[in-house]
Amino acid sequence: MPVFLSRTLPALIAALMLAPVAAPAQNLFAPAIRVNDAVITNYELQQRAAMLELLNSPGNAAETARDDLIDDRLRLQAARSIGVQVTEAEILEGMEEFAGRADLSREEFLQALTQGGIAEETFRDFVRAGVAWRSFVRQRFPGEAQVFDVEVDRAIAGNRTGSNIRVLLSEIIIPAPPPQAERARAIAEEISTYTTEAQFSAAAREYSATQSRENGGRLPWQDIQELPPVLRRVAQSLSPGEVSDPLPITNGVALFQLRGIEETGYTAPEIAQVDYATYLIPGGLSAEAQARARVISSKADRCDDLYGIAKGQPANVLERRTAAPSQLPDDIAIELSKLDPGETSAALTRSNGQTLMMLMLCSRDREATPEGQDEDARRDEVRLQLRNRRVGQIAERYLADLRANAYIAEE
Repeated sequence: MPVFLSRTLPALIAALMLAPVAAPAQNLFAPAIRVNDAVITNYELQQRAAMLELLNSPGNAAETARDDLIDDRLRLQAARSIGVQVTEAEILEGMEEFAGRADLSREEFLQALTQGGIAEETFRDFVRAGVAWRSFVRQRFPGEAQVFDVEVDRAIAGNRTGSNIRVLLSEIIIPAPPPQAERARAIAEEISTYTTEAQFSAAAREYSATQSRENGGRLPWQDIQELPPVLRRVAQSLSPGEVSDPLPITNGVALFQLRGIEETGYTAPEIAQVDYATYLIPGGLSAEAQARARVISSKADRCDDLYGIAKGQPANVLERRTAAPSQLPDDIAIELSKLDPGETSAALTRSNGQTLMMLMLCSRDREATPEGQDEDARRDEVRLQLRNRRVGQIAERYLADLRANAYIAEE
Protein backbone atom coordinates (compact mmCIF):
# COMPACT_ATOMS: atom_id res chain seq x y z
CA MET A 1 0.00 0.00 0.00
CA PRO A 2 1.41 3.45 -0.83
CA VAL A 3 2.61 5.05 2.42
CA PHE A 4 1.03 8.43 1.71
CA LEU A 5 -2.40 6.87 1.37
CA SER A 6 -2.22 4.88 4.59
CA ARG A 7 -0.98 7.98 6.39
CA THR A 8 -3.32 10.67 5.08
CA LEU A 9 -6.60 9.19 3.96
CA PRO A 10 -8.23 7.25 6.84
CA ALA A 11 -10.22 10.27 8.00
CA LEU A 12 -11.55 10.90 4.48
CA ILE A 13 -13.30 7.56 4.46
CA ALA A 14 -14.49 7.52 8.09
CA ALA A 15 -18.13 7.97 7.02
CA LEU A 16 -17.98 4.93 4.69
CA MET A 17 -18.87 2.07 7.05
CA LEU A 18 -20.97 -0.98 7.95
CA ALA A 19 -22.71 -4.26 7.10
CA PRO A 20 -22.15 -7.77 5.70
CA VAL A 21 -21.27 -10.01 2.72
CA ALA A 22 -18.28 -10.87 0.57
CA ALA A 23 -18.52 -11.16 -3.21
CA PRO A 24 -18.24 -14.63 -4.71
CA ALA A 25 -15.24 -15.30 -6.93
CA GLN A 26 -17.24 -16.73 -9.82
CA ASN A 27 -19.10 -14.67 -12.40
CA LEU A 28 -17.88 -11.27 -11.22
CA PHE A 29 -20.39 -9.29 -13.26
CA ALA A 30 -23.45 -11.21 -12.05
CA PRO A 31 -25.86 -9.32 -9.75
CA ALA A 32 -25.06 -9.85 -6.06
CA ILE A 33 -27.55 -7.49 -4.38
CA ARG A 34 -30.76 -5.86 -5.52
CA VAL A 35 -31.64 -2.41 -4.17
CA ASN A 36 -35.17 -1.52 -5.31
CA ASP A 37 -34.85 -1.57 -9.12
CA ALA A 38 -31.02 -1.40 -9.17
CA VAL A 39 -28.38 -4.12 -8.80
CA ILE A 40 -24.88 -4.31 -7.36
CA THR A 41 -22.51 -6.77 -9.01
CA ASN A 42 -19.87 -9.00 -7.45
CA TYR A 43 -17.26 -6.98 -9.35
CA GLU A 44 -18.41 -3.74 -7.75
CA LEU A 45 -18.26 -5.33 -4.29
CA GLN A 46 -14.71 -6.55 -4.86
CA GLN A 47 -13.56 -3.23 -6.31
CA ARG A 48 -15.05 -1.10 -3.53
CA ALA A 49 -13.56 -3.40 -0.87
CA ALA A 50 -10.15 -3.12 -2.54
CA MET A 51 -10.43 0.69 -2.60
CA LEU A 52 -11.36 0.78 1.09
CA GLU A 53 -8.36 -1.39 1.94
CA LEU A 54 -6.07 0.89 -0.05
CA LEU A 55 -7.47 3.93 1.79
CA ASN A 56 -6.90 2.12 5.09
CA SER A 57 -10.55 2.43 6.08
CA PRO A 58 -11.27 0.93 9.53
CA GLY A 59 -13.41 -2.17 9.84
CA ASN A 60 -13.97 -5.14 7.56
CA ALA A 61 -13.57 -3.92 3.96
CA ALA A 62 -15.96 -6.48 2.43
CA GLU A 63 -18.68 -5.72 4.97
CA THR A 64 -18.20 -1.98 4.60
CA ALA A 65 -18.25 -2.17 0.79
CA ARG A 66 -21.63 -3.89 0.81
CA ASP A 67 -23.35 -1.22 2.90
CA ASP A 68 -21.60 1.64 1.14
CA LEU A 69 -22.74 0.45 -2.28
CA ILE A 70 -26.30 -0.07 -1.06
CA ASP A 71 -26.28 3.47 0.30
CA ASP A 72 -24.85 4.77 -2.98
CA ARG A 73 -27.67 3.16 -4.94
CA LEU A 74 -30.21 4.76 -2.61
CA ARG A 75 -28.46 8.15 -2.95
CA LEU A 76 -28.54 7.97 -6.75
CA GLN A 77 -32.18 6.87 -6.79
CA ALA A 78 -33.17 9.75 -4.53
CA ALA A 79 -31.24 12.21 -6.69
CA ARG A 80 -32.89 10.95 -9.87
CA SER A 81 -36.33 11.23 -8.26
CA ILE A 82 -36.04 15.04 -8.23
CA GLY A 83 -34.20 15.33 -11.53
CA VAL A 84 -30.61 15.72 -10.32
CA GLN A 85 -28.15 14.99 -13.11
CA VAL A 86 -24.43 14.83 -12.43
CA THR A 87 -22.27 16.29 -15.18
CA GLU A 88 -18.85 15.08 -16.28
CA ALA A 89 -17.35 18.36 -15.08
CA GLU A 90 -18.82 17.82 -11.60
CA ILE A 91 -17.40 14.29 -11.44
CA LEU A 92 -13.92 15.47 -12.47
CA GLU A 93 -14.09 18.30 -9.96
CA GLY A 94 -15.15 15.87 -7.23
CA MET A 95 -12.31 13.50 -8.08
CA GLU A 96 -9.85 16.40 -8.02
CA GLU A 97 -11.17 17.62 -4.67
CA PHE A 98 -11.00 14.16 -3.06
CA ALA A 99 -7.47 13.55 -4.33
CA GLY A 100 -6.47 17.01 -3.14
CA ARG A 101 -7.20 16.05 0.46
CA ALA A 102 -4.20 13.74 0.21
CA ASP A 103 -2.13 16.51 -1.49
CA LEU A 104 -2.33 14.64 -4.79
CA SER A 105 -3.57 15.58 -8.22
CA ARG A 106 -6.39 13.59 -9.76
CA GLU A 107 -3.91 11.86 -12.07
CA GLU A 108 -1.59 10.94 -9.19
CA PHE A 109 -4.48 9.59 -7.15
CA LEU A 110 -5.76 7.49 -10.07
CA GLN A 111 -2.25 6.14 -10.60
CA ALA A 112 -2.13 5.02 -6.97
CA LEU A 113 -5.51 3.32 -7.37
CA THR A 114 -4.41 1.58 -10.56
CA GLN A 115 -1.32 0.26 -8.83
CA GLY A 116 -3.63 -1.22 -6.22
CA GLY A 117 -5.74 -2.97 -8.89
CA ILE A 118 -8.64 -0.54 -8.68
CA ALA A 119 -10.34 0.66 -11.87
CA GLU A 120 -10.90 4.37 -12.49
CA GLU A 121 -14.63 3.69 -12.89
CA THR A 122 -14.79 2.46 -9.29
CA PHE A 123 -13.52 5.85 -8.07
CA ARG A 124 -15.79 7.69 -10.52
CA ASP A 125 -18.86 5.80 -9.27
CA PHE A 126 -17.95 6.63 -5.68
CA VAL A 127 -17.61 10.32 -6.52
CA ARG A 128 -20.75 10.37 -8.70
CA ALA A 129 -22.90 9.09 -5.82
CA GLY A 130 -21.43 11.66 -3.44
CA VAL A 131 -21.91 14.58 -5.83
CA ALA A 132 -25.48 13.52 -6.64
CA TRP A 133 -26.32 13.18 -2.96
CA ARG A 134 -24.99 16.62 -2.07
CA SER A 135 -27.03 18.15 -4.88
CA PHE A 136 -30.10 16.25 -3.74
CA VAL A 137 -29.74 17.42 -0.13
CA ARG A 138 -29.26 21.04 -1.18
CA GLN A 139 -32.37 20.95 -3.37
CA ARG A 140 -34.53 18.78 -1.11
CA PHE A 141 -33.75 20.58 2.16
CA PRO A 142 -32.78 24.16 1.27
CA GLY A 143 -34.39 25.76 4.31
CA GLU A 144 -33.14 23.20 6.81
CA ALA A 145 -29.53 23.55 5.61
CA GLN A 146 -29.62 27.34 5.92
CA VAL A 147 -27.66 28.84 8.82
CA PHE A 148 -29.06 32.10 10.20
CA ASP A 149 -27.04 34.95 11.66
CA VAL A 150 -28.43 34.30 15.14
CA GLU A 151 -27.02 30.76 15.04
CA VAL A 152 -23.61 32.08 14.04
CA ASP A 153 -23.85 34.61 16.86
CA ARG A 154 -24.57 31.87 19.38
CA ALA A 155 -21.67 29.75 18.14
CA ILE A 156 -19.23 32.66 18.23
CA ALA A 157 -20.43 33.48 21.73
CA GLY A 158 -19.73 29.88 22.71
CA ASN A 159 -16.95 28.57 24.88
CA ARG A 160 -13.72 28.04 22.92
CA THR A 161 -12.25 25.86 25.63
CA GLY A 162 -14.05 22.84 24.25
CA SER A 163 -12.70 20.12 22.00
CA ASN A 164 -12.62 20.21 18.21
CA ILE A 165 -13.14 16.44 18.02
CA ARG A 166 -16.22 14.78 16.57
CA VAL A 167 -17.14 11.12 16.75
CA LEU A 168 -19.21 8.61 14.82
CA LEU A 169 -21.04 6.20 17.13
CA SER A 170 -23.47 3.33 16.89
CA GLU A 171 -25.82 2.55 19.77
CA ILE A 172 -27.89 -0.26 21.24
CA ILE A 173 -30.37 0.47 24.04
CA ILE A 174 -31.83 -2.79 25.37
CA PRO A 175 -34.99 -2.52 27.52
CA ALA A 176 -34.35 -4.11 30.92
CA PRO A 177 -37.30 -3.68 33.30
CA PRO A 178 -36.99 -5.99 36.35
CA PRO A 179 -38.59 -9.10 34.79
CA GLN A 180 -36.20 -8.87 31.81
CA ALA A 181 -33.14 -7.42 33.50
CA GLU A 182 -31.09 -10.61 33.83
CA ARG A 183 -31.64 -11.65 30.20
CA ALA A 184 -30.91 -8.11 28.95
CA ARG A 185 -27.64 -8.01 30.88
CA ALA A 186 -26.60 -11.38 29.43
CA ILE A 187 -27.34 -10.18 25.89
CA ALA A 188 -25.43 -6.95 26.53
CA GLU A 189 -22.40 -8.83 27.87
CA GLU A 190 -22.31 -10.92 24.70
CA ILE A 191 -22.63 -7.86 22.44
CA SER A 192 -19.77 -6.15 24.29
CA THR A 193 -17.44 -8.89 22.97
CA TYR A 194 -18.31 -8.21 19.32
CA THR A 195 -15.43 -7.12 17.13
CA THR A 196 -17.09 -6.06 13.86
CA GLU A 197 -19.54 -3.36 12.85
CA ALA A 198 -21.68 -5.95 11.07
CA GLN A 199 -22.20 -7.90 14.31
CA PHE A 200 -23.08 -4.77 16.25
CA SER A 201 -25.42 -3.56 13.50
CA ALA A 202 -27.28 -6.88 13.42
CA ALA A 203 -27.64 -6.81 17.21
CA ALA A 204 -29.01 -3.25 17.09
CA ARG A 205 -31.69 -4.29 14.61
CA GLU A 206 -32.67 -7.23 16.83
CA TYR A 207 -32.48 -5.83 20.35
CA SER A 208 -32.36 -2.03 20.41
CA ALA A 209 -35.38 0.02 21.48
CA THR A 210 -34.32 3.27 19.80
CA GLN A 211 -35.31 4.52 16.36
CA SER A 212 -31.72 4.10 15.17
CA ARG A 213 -32.19 0.32 15.23
CA GLU A 214 -33.66 0.60 11.72
CA ASN A 215 -30.26 1.86 10.59
CA GLY A 216 -28.24 -0.72 12.48
CA GLY A 217 -27.81 1.64 15.43
CA ARG A 218 -25.77 4.13 13.42
CA LEU A 219 -25.77 7.74 14.63
CA PRO A 220 -24.56 10.75 12.62
CA TRP A 221 -21.34 12.64 13.37
CA GLN A 222 -21.52 14.48 16.73
CA ASP A 223 -19.17 17.05 18.26
CA ILE A 224 -17.79 15.45 21.38
CA GLN A 225 -18.66 18.57 23.39
CA GLU A 226 -22.33 18.03 22.54
CA LEU A 227 -22.35 14.56 24.11
CA PRO A 228 -23.46 14.18 27.74
CA PRO A 229 -20.57 13.54 30.15
CA VAL A 230 -21.29 9.82 30.48
CA LEU A 231 -21.28 9.30 26.71
CA ARG A 232 -18.25 11.55 26.24
CA ARG A 233 -16.27 9.34 28.61
CA VAL A 234 -17.40 6.24 26.71
CA ALA A 235 -16.39 7.71 23.33
CA GLN A 236 -12.99 8.81 24.63
CA SER A 237 -12.26 5.33 25.99
CA LEU A 238 -12.85 3.53 22.69
CA SER A 239 -10.76 2.97 19.59
CA PRO A 240 -12.50 2.73 16.18
CA GLY A 241 -14.35 -0.57 15.97
CA GLU A 242 -14.41 -1.21 19.73
CA VAL A 243 -17.63 -1.78 21.69
CA SER A 244 -18.15 -0.32 25.15
CA ASP A 245 -18.87 -2.29 28.29
CA PRO A 246 -22.60 -2.47 29.07
CA LEU A 247 -23.80 0.80 30.62
CA PRO A 248 -26.69 0.37 33.08
CA ILE A 249 -29.46 2.96 32.67
CA THR A 250 -32.97 3.19 34.12
CA ASN A 251 -34.95 0.14 32.96
CA GLY A 252 -32.31 -0.65 30.37
CA VAL A 253 -28.71 -1.22 29.38
CA ALA A 254 -26.78 0.69 26.70
CA LEU A 255 -23.83 -0.21 24.49
CA PHE A 256 -21.89 1.93 22.03
CA GLN A 257 -19.46 1.25 19.22
CA LEU A 258 -17.03 3.86 17.94
CA ARG A 259 -17.08 3.87 14.13
CA GLY A 260 -14.94 6.93 13.48
CA ILE A 261 -13.22 9.93 15.07
CA GLU A 262 -11.73 13.04 13.53
CA GLU A 263 -10.55 16.56 14.25
CA THR A 264 -12.47 19.48 12.77
CA GLY A 265 -11.63 23.11 12.13
CA TYR A 266 -14.38 24.26 14.46
CA THR A 267 -14.12 24.13 18.25
CA ALA A 268 -17.56 23.23 19.55
CA PRO A 269 -18.76 25.32 22.50
CA GLU A 270 -19.70 23.64 25.76
CA ILE A 271 -23.39 23.17 26.51
CA ALA A 272 -24.31 24.97 29.74
CA GLN A 273 -27.87 23.68 30.15
CA VAL A 274 -30.57 21.69 28.40
CA ASP A 275 -34.26 22.61 28.36
CA TYR A 276 -36.44 19.52 27.79
CA ALA A 277 -39.90 18.08 28.41
CA THR A 278 -41.06 14.61 29.45
CA TYR A 279 -44.52 13.25 28.62
CA LEU A 280 -45.60 10.03 30.36
CA ILE A 281 -47.74 7.48 28.51
CA PRO A 282 -49.12 4.27 30.08
CA GLY A 283 -48.11 1.01 28.41
CA GLY A 284 -44.31 1.09 28.36
CA LEU A 285 -42.86 0.04 25.00
CA SER A 286 -46.12 -1.53 23.79
CA ALA A 287 -47.33 -0.84 20.27
CA GLU A 288 -50.24 1.17 21.63
CA ALA A 289 -48.01 3.43 23.73
CA GLN A 290 -45.58 3.92 20.85
CA ALA A 291 -48.48 4.84 18.55
CA ARG A 292 -49.71 7.38 21.11
CA ALA A 293 -46.21 8.89 21.25
CA ARG A 294 -46.13 9.23 17.47
CA VAL A 295 -49.50 11.02 17.51
CA ILE A 296 -48.30 13.44 20.18
CA SER A 297 -45.05 14.06 18.32
CA SER A 298 -46.94 14.80 15.10
CA LYS A 299 -49.04 17.44 16.89
CA ALA A 300 -46.15 19.17 18.68
CA ASP A 301 -43.52 21.21 16.85
CA ARG A 302 -42.10 22.69 20.06
CA CYS A 303 -42.28 22.07 23.79
CA ASP A 304 -44.94 24.72 24.38
CA ASP A 305 -47.33 22.70 22.18
CA LEU A 306 -47.28 19.87 24.73
CA TYR A 307 -49.14 21.93 27.31
CA GLY A 308 -52.28 21.99 25.15
CA ILE A 309 -52.03 18.24 24.50
CA ALA A 310 -51.69 17.47 28.22
CA LYS A 311 -54.56 19.77 29.25
CA GLY A 312 -57.03 18.04 31.56
CA GLN A 313 -54.62 15.19 32.41
CA PRO A 314 -52.85 14.62 35.76
CA ALA A 315 -50.16 17.19 36.53
CA ASN A 316 -47.34 14.61 36.51
CA VAL A 317 -48.02 13.58 32.87
CA LEU A 318 -46.05 16.54 31.51
CA GLU A 319 -42.94 18.01 33.10
CA ARG A 320 -40.53 20.58 31.71
CA ARG A 321 -37.07 20.89 33.17
CA THR A 322 -33.82 22.78 32.67
CA ALA A 323 -30.56 21.25 33.85
CA ALA A 324 -26.86 21.09 33.14
CA PRO A 325 -25.90 17.99 31.11
CA SER A 326 -23.99 16.62 34.11
CA GLN A 327 -27.18 16.75 36.22
CA LEU A 328 -29.34 14.72 33.83
CA PRO A 329 -30.02 11.00 34.33
CA ASP A 330 -27.74 9.07 31.99
CA ASP A 331 -30.53 7.62 29.86
CA ILE A 332 -32.22 11.00 29.38
CA ALA A 333 -28.88 12.69 28.64
CA ILE A 334 -28.02 10.11 25.98
CA GLU A 335 -31.38 10.40 24.23
CA LEU A 336 -31.42 14.22 24.30
CA SER A 337 -27.93 14.34 22.79
CA LYS A 338 -29.37 12.83 19.60
CA LEU A 339 -32.18 15.36 19.23
CA ASP A 340 -32.50 18.79 17.67
CA PRO A 341 -34.92 21.30 19.28
CA GLY A 342 -38.50 20.19 18.62
CA GLU A 343 -37.57 16.53 18.04
CA THR A 344 -38.80 13.69 20.22
CA SER A 345 -37.67 10.29 21.46
CA ALA A 346 -39.85 7.40 22.70
CA ALA A 347 -37.23 4.85 23.72
CA LEU A 348 -37.20 5.19 27.53
CA THR A 349 -39.50 3.89 30.24
CA ARG A 350 -40.24 4.47 33.90
CA SER A 351 -42.26 2.59 36.58
CA ASN A 352 -40.37 -0.66 35.97
CA GLY A 353 -41.09 -0.50 32.26
CA GLN A 354 -44.82 0.12 32.62
CA THR A 355 -44.75 3.78 31.54
CA LEU A 356 -43.34 5.16 28.29
CA MET A 357 -41.45 8.43 28.74
CA MET A 358 -41.53 10.54 25.59
CA LEU A 359 -38.80 13.18 25.53
CA MET A 360 -38.77 16.45 23.59
CA LEU A 361 -35.75 18.72 23.38
CA CYS A 362 -36.77 22.35 23.83
CA SER A 363 -33.37 24.06 23.53
CA ARG A 364 -29.68 23.93 24.36
CA ASP A 365 -27.91 26.94 25.84
CA ARG A 366 -24.18 27.47 25.57
CA GLU A 367 -21.88 29.31 27.94
CA ALA A 368 -20.77 32.83 27.05
CA THR A 369 -17.06 33.58 26.56
CA PRO A 370 -14.91 36.73 26.45
CA GLU A 371 -14.99 39.03 23.47
CA GLY A 372 -12.16 39.48 21.00
CA GLN A 373 -13.04 37.10 18.19
CA ASP A 374 -12.01 37.51 14.61
CA GLU A 375 -15.21 38.90 13.04
CA ASP A 376 -15.79 38.46 9.27
CA ALA A 377 -13.41 35.56 8.66
CA ARG A 378 -14.47 33.83 11.85
CA ARG A 379 -18.16 34.25 11.05
CA ASP A 380 -17.67 32.73 7.60
CA GLU A 381 -15.74 29.81 9.09
CA VAL A 382 -18.34 29.15 11.77
CA ARG A 383 -21.22 29.48 9.30
CA LEU A 384 -19.60 26.92 6.99
CA GLN A 385 -18.94 24.50 9.85
CA LEU A 386 -22.51 24.80 11.15
CA ARG A 387 -23.97 24.36 7.68
CA ASN A 388 -21.81 21.32 6.90
CA ARG A 389 -22.75 19.71 10.19
CA ARG A 390 -26.44 20.38 9.64
CA VAL A 391 -26.37 19.08 6.06
CA GLY A 392 -24.59 15.96 7.27
CA GLN A 393 -27.18 15.29 9.97
CA ILE A 394 -30.08 15.84 7.59
CA ALA A 395 -28.52 13.56 5.01
CA GLU A 396 -27.80 10.80 7.55
CA ARG A 397 -31.38 10.78 8.80
CA TYR A 398 -32.96 10.84 5.37
CA LEU A 399 -30.68 8.07 4.11
CA ALA A 400 -31.62 5.96 7.14
CA ASP A 401 -35.28 6.38 6.20
CA LEU A 402 -34.56 5.42 2.59
CA ARG A 403 -32.76 2.30 3.69
CA ALA A 404 -35.49 1.30 6.14
CA ASN A 405 -38.11 1.50 3.37
CA ALA A 406 -36.05 0.01 0.53
CA TYR A 407 -36.28 -3.45 -0.97
CA ILE A 408 -32.81 -4.94 -0.43
CA ALA A 409 -32.16 -8.59 -1.25
CA GLU A 410 -29.24 -10.89 -1.96
CA GLU A 411 -29.34 -12.32 -5.48
